[in-house]
Amino acid sequence: MINTVQSGQTVDVHYRGTFDDGIEFDNSRHRGKAMQVRVGSGELIAGFDAALMGMTVGEVKNIHLGVEEAYGPPQQDAIQETPKSAFPPDFIFRPGHVIQGQAPTGEPIHATILEEKEATVVLDMNHPLAGKDLNFEIELVNIQQ
Repeated sequence: MINTVQSGQTVDVHYRGTFDDGIEFDNSRHRGKAMQVRVGSGELIAGFDAALMGMTVGEVKNIHLGVEEAYGPPQQDAIQETPKSAFPPDFIFRPGHVIQGQAPTGEPIHATILEEKEATVVLDMNHPLAGKDLNFEIELVNIQQ
């Protein structure tokens, strides 16, 4: 029986994510269920994944991730103008709102509306946490056997 987390294992974790000013952006406890992930599989941001390595059940770890260890810096090419005709005719464009749709490849996409123009809408398809330093309190709940 392995008592510490190793790459390839599936683990259950509770976490709380905050910005440097203390504002919470996510908390698994609010959903009432621990997050289950396979360590080292690329499912998590690199810094969070690395922090799990070597943890033991019941251990709580606090980490700070700089932009590069989290979602990276915002990419300018992820800001794109899209024709309004790509949206349903009754769609209401509200700057600041996050929308979801499908890329031409069929993959789901999320974007923030930055600006509405006469015939187009400017969308930011960067991850909403791109460009931000993040803090996590991680509790290892279980290592799957």
